[in-house]
Amino acid sequence: MKGLHFLLALFTLALASSLAFASDTSPLQDFCVAATDPKDGVFVNGHVCKDPKIANSDDFFFTGLSIPKNTSNPVGSTVTPVNAAQVPGLNTLGVSMVRIDFAPNGGLNPPHTHPRATEILVVLKGKLYVGFVTSNPKNRLITKVLNKGDVFVFPVGLIHFQHNVGKSHAVAIAALNSQNPGVISIANAVFGSEPSISPDILAKAFKLDGNAIKDIQSKF
Repeated sequence: MKGLHFLLALFTLALASSLAFASDTSPLQDFCVAATDPKDGVFVNGHVCKDPKIANSDDFFFTGLSIPKNTSNPVGSTVTPVNAAQVPGLNTLGVSMVRIDFAPNGGLNPPHTHPRATEILVVLKGKLYVGFVTSNPKNRLITKVLNKGDVFVFPVGLIHFQHNVGKSHAVAIAALNSQNPGVISIANAVFGSEPSISPDILAKAFKLDGNAIKDIQSKF
């Protein structure tokens, strides 16, 4: 009898475990092209999708990643996204990409995070100093200088950056394992939030004078 109870308990535990870990991260159909007009869509798996019968090649197409972008801005970089907003056919497929252009002599993609995606980046042109910081309590800085053809991975959610340390324009392409990876620019989020975070809070967090914090906030 004890053996029977043991087997029954083991079976119940196995069943509970299988249910707990069960998930369906894959699409439930070939594709789910995001519908710009709900009248043209059907509700599938929590999303409004274009009727597959009227999907066409343009829903899966984007052009323009070969075009250099203007980097005349305060940070000296421009990001060109290719996600479900630009390619409706990416909806539910869990992948996106970006082109990043860097100005010579210091163009920077400032410290930021992607809360929903790991990023893998390849340098197409130039030389980049890249890195990410591990989570508390160590906060280790892991960096590498990349040249043309080199690849680097930024783990999901970790603060990371790319900096052009060459004398010419640099270009990189990155892929992310989310159709909407999200971007949190650290400086913008902390010093440029709406409404502003209290200078007293930031002064204590950054160990700075309140007036210094206000000066920084005024730049955002």
